[in-house]
Amino acid sequence: MKAWLLNDFGLDNLVLGEAATPEPKAGELLVKVGAVSLNFRDKAIVDGIYEPHLVPKPLIPVSDASGTVVAVGEGVSRFKVGDRVNSHLYSRWIDGEPGPNEPAYCFGMPLPGGLAEYMIIHEESAVGAPANMSDEHAATLPIAALTAWYSLVDYGQVQPGQTVLVQGTGGVSIFAVQLATALGAKVIVTSSSDANLEAVKQLGAVAGVNYRTFPRWEEEVLKLTDGKGVDLLLDVAGGEGVNQSILATKAAGKIAQIGFLTGQATTLSLMPLIFRQTTIRGIAVAPRSSFDRMNAFLNEHAIEPVIDRVYAFDEAREAFEHLARGAFGKVVIKVA
Repeated sequence: MKAWLLNDFGLDNLVLGEAATPEPKAGELLVKVGAVSLNFRDKAIVDGIYEPHLVPKPLIPVSDASGTVVAVGEGVSRFKVGDRVNSHLYSRWIDGEPGPNEPAYCFGMPLPGGLAEYMIIHEESAVGAPANMSDEHAATLPIAALTAWYSLVDYGQVQPGQTVLVQGTGGVSIFAVQLATALGAKVIVTSSSDANLEAVKQLGAVAGVNYRTFPRWEEEVLKLTDGKGVDLLLDVAGGEGVNQSILATKAAGKIAQIGFLTGQATTLSLMPLIFRQTTIRGIAVAPRSSFDRMNAFLNEHAIEPVIDRVYAFDEAREAFEHLARGAFGKVVIKVA
């Protein structure tokens, strides 16, 4: 089969080549990949800044895929040939709290990912793709949509009328705007682009703050919330900005720490954290059971993923470059 292979760190070392087509073992599905979507994790793996000591070489990268089951191993009962399925990043996290070694069973590193014509997914890990979505749309769900869903529902327990702040307009953030709005929350978005802030208002956001225009953006958020702060904040930036996130969140509010776009380390100012009694939880996607619940919600509310651009399979490098520049929503690569 054709597959993109990461032979060493750096985008120049991601090359289109050949790999053996895998054969499904007991309990496994062979999936003909229809499309994949890119996440910051995928870029960080290629760049060598995401657990580089765990990256096997060569590696077929990219965790998030959607496709069609073309063969099954012995004993498979959850899916059959012809079914459309999604990959699920943490291939062994099915329900409940995560185990201590979930990262050891992630697609796209260390397990082979979906940037190839075929991939293996265990039947217990696979998720039925929404019937009303194309492969391109369904491929956006496994990390971006599910991370937003888990942050809002399983962790945040967002209720109608509450206020949610979402940072940026990338994949997770756009899904968070759509999902939180459907849940009845009021959404505030921060971005460096006024055009993107206007665009997210079309998706349901009630207000936006340009953090370049207002470097102390947390003060603007307090003005928008009558001085209280937001109930839940989805932090995708990390770095020193976590301290501003604390100040933008209400007393006893929650922060979902999702990303590290501006840095993997921070100097935390403890007094605001203590006096505001803020809860900060690291969010690393979700179990498969949450994915199943989310897909039902997406169908019920007819939520359509926002795709910035779809690239051809042989344009994978260009897709990664697009992600590096920044995207409004998701960057997708059509495989089949």
